[in-house]
Amino acid sequence: MSVTERAFGEVGGQGVEAYTIDNANGLSAEVITFGARLVSMKAPGRDGTFADVVLGFDDVGSYVTTDTYFGGTCGRYGNRIAGGRIELDGAVYALVRNEGRNHLHGGMKGLDKYVWTAFPDEANNAVTFTHVSPDGDQGYPGEVVVKARYQLTDDNRLVITMTGTTDRPTLLNMVNHAYWNAAGHASGDLREQTLVVEADFYTPVDGELLATGEIVSVAGTPFDFRQEKTIGRDLDKVANSGVGHLSGGGYDHNWVLNGAAGGLHPVATLVDPRSGRGLSLRATEPGVQIYTGGYLSAEVVGKGNQPYCPYAGLTFETQKFPGSPTFAHFPSTRLDPGQVYEHVMEYRFFTR
Repeated sequence: MSVTERAFGEVGGQGVEAYTIDNANGLSAEVITFGARLVSMKAPGRDGTFADVVLGFDDVGSYVTTDTYFGGTCGRYGNRIAGGRIELDGAVYALVRNEGRNHLHGGMKGLDKYVWTAFPDEANNAVTFTHVSPDGDQGYPGEVVVKARYQLTDDNRLVITMTGTTDRPTLLNMVNHAYWNAAGHASGDLREQTLVVEADFYTPVDGELLATGEIVSVAGTPFDFRQEKTIGRDLDKVANSGVGHLSGGGYDHNWVLNGAAGGLHPVATLVDPRSGRGLSLRATEPGVQIYTGGYLSAEVVGKGNQPYCPYAGLTFETQKFPGSPTFAHFPSTRLDPGQVYEHVMEYRFFTR
């Protein structure tokens, strides 16, 4: 077990540091201070060959300019808010609109676009990042103190813990935006990889990829991953009428997770049958946005000068439901002074 540090460039004259967390079995995670971001995760296949299963870049400049959110800690509100408008206690707040008329992942300069302060913890094989988001940041009320902690254990779990506190009533719905490919980030598309999602229902979206407020059974739809199936089996059946870069196709939807009454519960399992490499996720949140990277293309050149392609990786953005500020029957994302927002994700890496 160890935590090592190296320079990873600079943003606006501010140095960016990378931290590599190794466990006793040779697995390693690398995180950087820009966006409290996961930039690499190396795990073995059944023959012992290690692969980096997280999409990303070799330089911080690419993370600054990309619109992919690779690996970032996103917020204050992960996902979309229709019209960039929220209401709290009778007061209306106009948020920055960065996707047409709507607000996405915290605005033009969300949490993923700041250099956070890092606190390595070798005793626990972890790194904690902290950041202060001031009152009015991207339109949100209240000063919010956020943290993102990454811990790699010797039983091959990567535990991501996101927390936040506020001095005024506000909204907080942080997500981790890592893109996963169990065959390795440079292996091409993941249509033949298998997926299980622990959800009987999902929340449909409209042409702007905004939640409609409906909660619909996955039965008989392309969203039914209750039994293991390949990602590609129903991928082309997903209706996605988004415009512009939203028209990449494939999944970009929220599943309503089973057993989400509190504590860690199963979310999803992704396996590459060829290598036997797999990962399973548990989390504390009631929903998960699974995005299959339909708008990725060869114009997005990743680590090792690897051009990516559509469906090169998928996200597991555990969260409250998208559009929660709009729909009273969706889980609340309100955070009040004295409360602590806590969101835990636990990835377990395995072979079969």
